[in-house]
Amino acid sequence: MSTTTLTTDTARTRLHTLTVIDVRTPGEYASGHLPTAHNIPLDALGRALPALREAADRGELLMVCASGARSANACALLARDGVTAATLDGGTTAWAAAGGEIHRPETTGRTVWAMDRQVRFTAGSLVLLGLLLALLVHPAFQLLSAGIAAGLVFSALSNTCAMAALLGKLPHNRPGRADLDTTLANLRRG
Repeated sequence: MSTTTLTTDTARTRLHTLTVIDVRTPGEYASGHLPTAHNIPLDALGRALPALREAADRGELLMVCASGARSANACALLARDGVTAATLDGGTTAWAAAGGEIHRPETTGRTVWAMDRQVRFTAGSLVLLGLLLALLVHPAFQLLSAGIAAGLVFSALSNTCAMAALLGKLPHNRPGRADLDTTLANLRRG
């Protein structure tokens, strides 16, 4: 089963008929999301499956992430369970670039970083740490920097990111149980 991909123009004209599911982490979602989007992180789709199935029975689901890669993965996961969904071509990045409205919830003074920024900060910090430890402690610490570089190359070639998956498990990137329960209840209400 192939995944249906909607362009930003098509999604914009049909937004009022779509149930939009943002599969990014809560931190990424808080940094800006499509209007009407519900936040259900990719790793919570299994728990959300009954509510997503109900929503799909009422109309079309549109899965969204930053670039379209995670939302395409979400569509494939849902398809295995018999739920049809489309993905937004280029994700929220393309949506914003095309002039689409982005909602940003009120923050409590805490700055939220997008996942790609978190990955760049972490990778850069680890490379710098490896180089400093190699200079100050032992040359073998260069292997830390080499390992991070190899991981970044693999990430680019495979269009996956193990570091993002690990960072997504940190508390600031995880929805509270109450938040996900509220999202699922709102999704069931339609």
